[in-house]
Amino acid sequence: MCTFLEYVMSEDQKLHIIKTAGDMFFRLGIRSVSIDDICHELGMSKKTFYVYFASKDELVAQLLHSNVVYIAGKMEELLQLRDFRHLVARFVKHQETEKNDVRKVPQLVYDLKKYYPRQFADFQQECFVTQKNYIKAYLEQGQQEGLVRANLNIELAAVLLEKLHNDAINDFEVIEGHGHNIHQLGHTAMDIFVRGILSEEGLKLYNV
Repeated sequence: MCTFLEYVMSEDQKLHIIKTAGDMFFRLGIRSVSIDDICHELGMSKKTFYVYFASKDELVAQLLHSNVVYIAGKMEELLQLRDFRHLVARFVKHQETEKNDVRKVPQLVYDLKKYYPRQFADFQQECFVTQKNYIKAYLEQGQQEGLVRANLNIELAAVLLEKLHNDAINDFEVIEGHGHNIHQLGHTAMDIFVRGILSEEGLKLYNV
């Protein structure tokens, strides 16, 4: 049984492997990067790698979970603004500028859908639940401030937005085939959604 210090150090090493692999995946795609490539980048033996991950599949799953944690952290930052007007402005802009979300990188999505479908399905479900709950919290805050329509079904609206987002990711090839990208789609979809859920007072502020 390891000591607490040994546990912390092992977790740090594990996170270092995930970060290094993630950087490589974002640059080169998942399929083209082997465990040998990752170990070479880290200056680590494969034997040491397998202490932390049983396979590349497990590494991919852990990386995707880390991405959900990252997304949740960003959404929590927005929630802590405690100002719905600024929250909405930041959230809409975030859809166009976010570069560290796996779902916004077509090559990664392609590799995940083709070679890691189970891990990708689990990742999408985790993202769906996480983001839906934060959107619900955003909308409840907006209702309290009188900026979101009082008669809005918040649960359904949150589910609808996340469903729209997930469908767009699954069909990114179609979007790109029409000369657009996932960032532009995310920004446009959020703008349309926000205009539909705001009260008259909320729209006045949003249009300023």
